Amino acid sequence: MTKPVGPYTPIIRAGDWLAVSGQVGVVDGRLVEGGLEAELEQALANLTSLLASEGASMGDVVKTTVYLDDIDDYARMNEVYVEAFGDHRPARSAVEVAALPLGAKVEIDAWARLP
Repeated sequence: MTKPVGPYTPIIRAGDWLAVSGQVGVVDGRLVEGGLEAELEQALANLTSLLASEGASMGDVVKTTVYLDDIDDYARMNEVYVEAFGDHRPARSAVEVAALPLGAKVEIDAWARLP
């Protein structure tokens, strides 16, 4: 599991629910290279790892929020997102923000319900 880049809890259990804090494409404290797609793939891998640490999977995710530094990247983000979730379609919001931690292009948070 990747160490947080700030003073927050990456995942927390609330009864049958898991709240996963925003994940960026970080490995060993550094943003991965390769742009939006590589960052989102790593952020989703980090999300998957956090869920697994609590006995959940991507199939248990019910809601995500995707933060983009440029909303024009929505279609590119969507391709990676759909590949990661397969046929599972959690509710989702996508918003443009002024900036993200470490200069990331994308960040994703999630809510999951434990099986």
